[in-house]
Amino acid sequence: MSGHEPHAGRHAPRSCALIGPHGGGKTMLLEALMDMAGVKLRHAGDKSLPEPGTETRLFNCTYMGDDWSLLDCPGGIEFGAEAAAALCVADMAVVVAEPDPTRAPALRPALAALAAACVPFVLFINKADQLAVPAAELISAIQAETGTRLVARELPILEQGRMVGYVDLVSERAYRYRERLASAVVALPGDVAGEEHSAHDALVDTLADRDDALLEKVIGGEAVSAAELFARLRHDVGEGTLAEVMFGSGLHGNGVARLWKTLRHDAPDPSAAARRHGVAPEGGPLAQVFKVSYASQAGKLCYARIWRGTLRDGASDGVMRVGGIFAFPGPEAQKRAEAWAGELVALGRLEGAVAGTVFGAAQGRLGFPAPPPAVYALAITVPDHKDDVRLSTALGRLLEEDTALSLTRDPETGDTRLEGQGEAHLARAVERLRKGWGLNVTLAGPKLRLKETIRATVQEHARLKRQTGGHGQFADVKLEVAPRARGEGFLFIDRVTGGAVPRQYIPAVAAAAEEAMAKGPFGYPVVDVTVTLQDGGFHSVDSSDMAFKTATRTGIAEALAKAGTMLLEPVHKVRVSAPNTHTAAVQRLLSAKRGQILGYEAKPGWHGWDETLALVPEAELHRLILDLRAQTAGLGTFVHEFDHLAEAAAHLAERAAKPAGL
Repeated sequence: MSGHEPHAGRHAPRSCALIGPHGGGKTMLLEALMDMAGVKLRHAGDKSLPEPGTETRLFNCTYMGDDWSLLDCPGGIEFGAEAAAALCVADMAVVVAEPDPTRAPALRPALAALAAACVPFVLFINKADQLAVPAAELISAIQAETGTRLVARELPILEQGRMVGYVDLVSERAYRYRERLASAVVALPGDVAGEEHSAHDALVDTLADRDDALLEKVIGGEAVSAAELFARLRHDVGEGTLAEVMFGSGLHGNGVARLWKTLRHDAPDPSAAARRHGVAPEGGPLAQVFKVSYASQAGKLCYARIWRGTLRDGASDGVMRVGGIFAFPGPEAQKRAEAWAGELVALGRLEGAVAGTVFGAAQGRLGFPAPPPAVYALAITVPDHKDDVRLSTALGRLLEEDTALSLTRDPETGDTRLEGQGEAHLARAVERLRKGWGLNVTLAGPKLRLKETIRATVQEHARLKRQTGGHGQFADVKLEVAPRARGEGFLFIDRVTGGAVPRQYIPAVAAAAEEAMAKGPFGYPVVDVTVTLQDGGFHSVDSSDMAFKTATRTGIAEALAKAGTMLLEPVHKVRVSAPNTHTAAVQRLLSAKRGQILGYEAKPGWHGWDETLALVPEAELHRLILDLRAQTAGLGTFVHEFDHLAEAAAHLAERAAKPAGL
């Protein structure tokens, strides 16, 4: 970036996010865009650059006098939170698609994220030299995945089945691709003239549907100028009601200059995105963090967009203080004294800041997206307990960097669970622990959260009588231990009459009975049991709370051993989302995981997608996301919540029902 405050007649710094599914060629397109802007990026494998595909990369540049921030967003569904965060600070997005209609459903998550963030976009068909179907067929397939009207801005020119250029349907000029150069203007080929006129008329009709003045001209048979079409197109694209479809190749540099010019003319001013977030135009400097990174040299860096005013190094908002401003014209940061509205920079040492934090005003998170619910978890430990403190510190920073990760301590199993969006997501986290902290952690599947209950009602008489010199210990309890209906929990009933057990000792019996449910004969918590104190006895000198607790615990343990213990497993209600072409495979997968299918329906707002509802045992959820993505071309996902406990499957009972201590 220039480092100079924008002057009159120059656009304020704008930002553009490159998004789309993995394999579409976003990184190659980004490098071509930066190359055309005069910034040579190092090879993608260079260790000085963040690894493409797993996190958002920020680069700043200047094109034709205008300052830009380009965000290369990861395409894997497991890293969708990174892309969603980037969209919150983008003025426009380029959706990078492959020239294959069968891959169109893979665009749906990115297109849905755009709709949720209300960000206008351009659809760029990358690898256009591999286009093997009519452009209209490809656009129609992608149109089914978005509610935004797609309109062809270009008509491909084919030679021997290969795209070699295009016709701009607004200016009606033909261009021929040149390797890594701007396309050359050529005469309109005669064999595409008729198709071009039809496509141009279709574009005019689409724009006229949104503009009464244009519509009157079309109806009256008047010519519509290219300037009028450009103006209407710019308005509709900026409003997000329409998206242009363009073609090219990041690898060969084809169509990149045309894409740059489209962004330059059609991308809204940063003030539009600021209004979208509810940022008032008046007031002091305001910035929003969208990404946090811990760098070995610079320490904590908070990537942020300046929404308003001029932010200077050392500025404080009363809560946080800026300890450095860094811009990224290329792979390496450059320190700045200040940054202006519209710019994307990294801010140093913002203590307590996480993705979504606002510097400069108590305006909440400005609509920042919440992280997605976790769908995959592993228990994490370090082989050497001396590293526990380091692991805790490292995980704390890791969770600051990646809000889609979460860490929970399971009180039932003792597991520390690292939770996220899938195998690759957690693998990236573990690699960061290894590289950044020298921690080689051990990962394992989470322990099963089984429960126990009883099948029969048992009467038990427990008596404690000890004499050790001085005061002894005495307590006598007669208990009934009975099963309850599933989900009713624990219940204690006092039916003592005649003062057989004095009132002051009843709470001790109740507390000990409930405490005894913490571990049954097989070592798991006991649920859905009623304990009734029916009778008992006491000694005026030797009885105490402790004596009655001891007698009660002994009686409960003996009663549970006689009552026929049954193992229970948690069952979750699961809602799976996937393209409807995979619905049958989803249902087969759920059935194979002992799931009970409750039904399915169209996913609201997602044409061509279904949601399948099922009850699935928790033991089967650990690998569900891995198997689901394998069955749905990587697109399926799910949410779940605990529903009820059910008798554990026989194979789980055989594997897990081992007496405590063995």
